[in-house]
Amino acid sequence: MLATVMVILDMTIVNVALPHMMGSLGATADQITWVLTAYIVMEAIFIPMSGYLAIRLGRRRLMLISITGFVIASALCGQAESLSEMVVFRLLQGAFGAAVIPLSQSIMVDSFPGDERGKAMALWGVGIMLGPILGPTLGGYITQHLEWRWVFYINVPIGAINLLMIARLVKPEASHTQPFDWFGALLLALGIGSLQTMLDRGNQENWFESGMIVTLTIISATGLIAFVLRSYSRTDSVLQLHLLKDRNLALASFMMAVFGMGLFGTIALQPLMLERLFDYPAQTTGLVMAPRGLASAVGMFGVSRLINRLGAPRLVLVGLVLAASGTWIMTRYNLDLSIGWFIWPSVLQGLGMGMIFVPLSTLVYETLPSSATDQGSAIFNLARTVGSAMGISIAATVLTRMTQVNWNSLSGHINPYSQQLQAWLSAKNLNMADPLAPKLLASELNRQASMLGFVDAFWFITIGFVLMAPLLLLLRRPTGVPNG
Repeated sequence: MLATVMVILDMTIVNVALPHMMGSLGATADQITWVLTAYIVMEAIFIPMSGYLAIRLGRRRLMLISITGFVIASALCGQAESLSEMVVFRLLQGAFGAAVIPLSQSIMVDSFPGDERGKAMALWGVGIMLGPILGPTLGGYITQHLEWRWVFYINVPIGAINLLMIARLVKPEASHTQPFDWFGALLLALGIGSLQTMLDRGNQENWFESGMIVTLTIISATGLIAFVLRSYSRTDSVLQLHLLKDRNLALASFMMAVFGMGLFGTIALQPLMLERLFDYPAQTTGLVMAPRGLASAVGMFGVSRLINRLGAPRLVLVGLVLAASGTWIMTRYNLDLSIGWFIWPSVLQGLGMGMIFVPLSTLVYETLPSSATDQGSAIFNLARTVGSAMGISIAATVLTRMTQVNWNSLSGHINPYSQQLQAWLSAKNLNMADPLAPKLLASELNRQASMLGFVDAFWFITIGFVLMAPLLLLLRRPTGVPNG
């Protein structure tokens, strides 16, 4: 779990520090986002290879190599003096860190008997859920009280502790030589890398009005289709796609992608809303978001005690109801809210997300043979990674486009003869002839349109949670486990 926390945290802890990096690295606001893109793209490319590398090197050796490389790359990121250096070191970070998450999951699955896996996945899930939620909080605190370089240096002591624990506690495994389809791996890397870059840069580049985005889409589609056609039945494929014939793996992976969209979409939206519209400082924003992570931990540990008694599908359903309810409350937001209205719906949503995550992570392995654990984990975590990137991109696009739509709609109702408008100006001791009135009106119109844009984005996330529920009817349960 400690390895998982370290790697997941690095995806979001950097966000808060980006404005501070711009001056040090001589980068513009558009260029600095490559610090995030580089990490995400390399992680997505190397996650599918974790299954093969675990067999080729052994899990323990691969974990030691991955964490060592991640720690060294983190230290180099802290030393970077230019944007190009930072992007190269972030690429290394993403490449070395990619195998840690699926490896840690498969090691924990195989270390516990079936009736204890719920508890193991709850502990592992704490890292997956707390990492992205607490990242902005920790990043804001470090940046404000130390320096942005310490968001990378903090990985060095944590990584050293982690290496000692793995060297001492994880049992060595024999490595095995296995044939490997390198051309198929290249096609997959090309497809996934282009997809992740397209998703990460799409909103900034105005999507398909950009030649770069169109090119990336064509490359991604070509690479992924060619990979599927080449690799579906190959035994030496980097991803054993035939495992998707297992209904639970296919459904749980798809649902995890949708779950990642909801989780990361919310995490991307809420700080923007609190800082732009409600003028919360970064550190306060992080503290407001922290209860969601704590509620997720409570949900996960609660589920770990109930999963053998009630069955995973029932618990996922309860979690979906709670997560959808919390997000639906966010669709009722307006510009006159106290801080409590940001916290308790997030707690409700976080509790539900915790209850979804553990059963889904358990369902993946219930009907898979033990020999397919590493490959199943790679597929499952790739779905989570791509879903998370899609969630951030779609949420940002919905916010941007709907803010403009709402601005056009609201502005059509503004006219100098409106009694409501005159009353609003009168309350501020103004009238339409005052030169300050148009500026004040434009500012308020932007705020109201943005608020409605956030509400529309929260509706998208709510609907995503609701649409997951019918899929639970298709899950298969192994013999001897309570029906869901």
